[in-house]
Amino acid sequence: MAKAVRLDKFLADAGAGTRSEVKKFIQKGQVQINGETVRRPEQKIEPDGETVTLFGEVIGAAAEFEYFLLHKPAGCVSATEDARDKTVMEYVPSKRKGLFPVGRLDKDTEGLLLITDDGALAHELLSPKKHVAKTYFAKVSGIAAEDDVKAMERGVDIGEEKLTLPARMEILRTVQDGCAENPENAGEFLTAPYSEILLTICEGKFHQVKRMMEAVGKKVLYLKRISMGPLTLPDTLEKGQCRPLTEDEIMALKSTGKTPEDKPYR
Repeated sequence: MAKAVRLDKFLADAGAGTRSEVKKFIQKGQVQINGETVRRPEQKIEPDGETVTLFGEVIGAAAEFEYFLLHKPAGCVSATEDARDKTVMEYVPSKRKGLFPVGRLDKDTEGLLLITDDGALAHELLSPKKHVAKTYFAKVSGIAAEDDVKAMERGVDIGEEKLTLPARMEILRTVQDGCAENPENAGEFLTAPYSEILLTICEGKFHQVKRMMEAVGKKVLYLKRISMGPLTLPDTLEKGQCRPLTEDEIMALKSTGKTPEDKPYR
C-alpha cells in the first residue's frame, strides 16, 4: 500500500492545482474523502485505500513518473529553462515539476525527444555502457558513397582520444543537379549535390552526427532524430506536438540496454 500523504500534496501532485490553490479548495469544503467533507489540508490519506473527490469528481493518485514523446521543432533548446531561447519544456502538456529532456538535440535539430522525471531511466538510456541506438535522418552536402558507409562502420576521428564506436549508415538518395526547396524548412533551398542518409549511432557525444559527417568531408544541412532505442517518432505527431508514452512504450524503454543485442554495431 502506498505511503500516507498530506491531502493538499496528494491533490497538487494529481494535477488538481497548485499547493496554495488546493488548500483553498479544501478549506472551502470542496473536497471529500470517502464521501465526507474535510477542511484540513494537512490531513493524511492512504492513496490506495481512500477515495478523494474534488467538485464531485474522483481524483486519482498521480503516477510515480511521467513520460512524454516530443517532436522537437527547430529553434528551441533542449533545456528546462533558458534566458534567451524557447525551451522544449514549453511544448510539454504537464505542470509537474521535475520533468526534463533526456539528452539533448541541437537548437537547429528536429525530431524525437523523450521528456520525463524518471532519473534512473534517463541514466540508463544515456549511459555510454548501454549503447542505446539513436537513428537520424540527415541531408548532407556532397555525394555520399560506400566509402563513407565503411568509414562509419569502422569508426571515425572526431578529434577525441578514441574513434567513434561503429555506426550504421544507409544512403537513401543523392541529388547531383539543381536546386530544391527544403521541405522540412520552408523558404530554405538546398543546392546540389547533396545526399539523404540514415545514420544510427550508439553514443551521445557533443554534436556527434555533425562531427562524424565532417570527418568524411560532408556538412550536415538538415538533421532529424527519428528513433531512440525502442521509440520511433510517429508520422502522425507534428512538429511541436507532445504526447504521453503508452504503457507498452514505457515497458520497452525500461528493458532497453538489458538484452545481448544492445551493443555497438559490428
